[in-house]
Amino acid sequence: MRLAFMGTPDFAVPALHALHAAGHEIAVVYSQPPRPAGRGQAVRAQPVHRAAEVLGIPVRTPTRLRADHAEHAFFRDLRLDAAVVAAYGLILPKAMLRAPRLGCLNIHASLLPRWRGAAPIQSAILAGDAESGVTIMQMDEGLDTGAMLLSDRIALTAETTATSLHDGLAAMGARLIVAALDDSGDDPGIVAVPQPAEGATYAARLTREDGRIDWTRDAAAIDRQVRALTPWPGAFTTLDGTVLKIGATAPAERRAGIAPGCAQDDRLTIACGTGALRILRLQRPGRAMMDAEAFLRGQAITAGTRLGS
Repeated sequence: MRLAFMGTPDFAVPALHALHAAGHEIAVVYSQPPRPAGRGQAVRAQPVHRAAEVLGIPVRTPTRLRADHAEHAFFRDLRLDAAVVAAYGLILPKAMLRAPRLGCLNIHASLLPRWRGAAPIQSAILAGDAESGVTIMQMDEGLDTGAMLLSDRIALTAETTATSLHDGLAAMGARLIVAALDDSGDDPGIVAVPQPAEGATYAARLTREDGRIDWTRDAAAIDRQVRALTPWPGAFTTLDGTVLKIGATAPAERRAGIAPGCAQDDRLTIACGTGALRILRLQRPGRAMMDAEAFLRGQAITAGTRLGS
């Protein structure tokens, strides 16, 4: 099929490679514009942009699409069979949604209608969901409201992190989109199923403040926060006014008489509202993430030390 691929972050790269390897003609790739990144803030092309250049596919990087009628015309004139969208980050206007013969298919990292929106991977972990997955969706003008074509699921455990779930769902999405396009045509075997009205939830865009740890919460909820928000935006607390990113924790026994947010011992075991957590990995400002043992060699934490405001 003759396709356009529209994606920006690492999540979308496996799907681009899978479609290319399957022999589809990818006429163009759309990605968000290059932006400053890294400690030096050098301007850098987005992951999908870089992957497309390696594959020799032309790349377009408009900053907006809604009122860009020249871009709408360019897209229409490509005479596409379909467009594949994966975490692109820009809303497609009606003119572009309707341009391809088979419309636009979205690779969404959740089991729709649960976790429509910007941060489905993190939201599933934060909520303590038992499973997550990928849905291939026929796009419409709503926010992730289109009919569902294919889906698959993956179990979430107490060890699941945003990174591990991201990588698993990216690979799953690549497999599913190839299957969906292989079965598209005049008499496809895949049936588009409208999303049910009930059960819809929304995954709002994350901010840095979402990472602030409230030690009065349940230990299991804080652990999910750490696993969901590492590496970005990062779960964090403070120690004597210094921000510490928390990279990994483990459940521990709660000692009586210790206030939430206080260390129970000299091994970074922190009392929570219910239960306790031992901090396993953490990061000082301007430093790399390190094991708790290495941190404690440079800064002793004694019982009673308070974290957080």
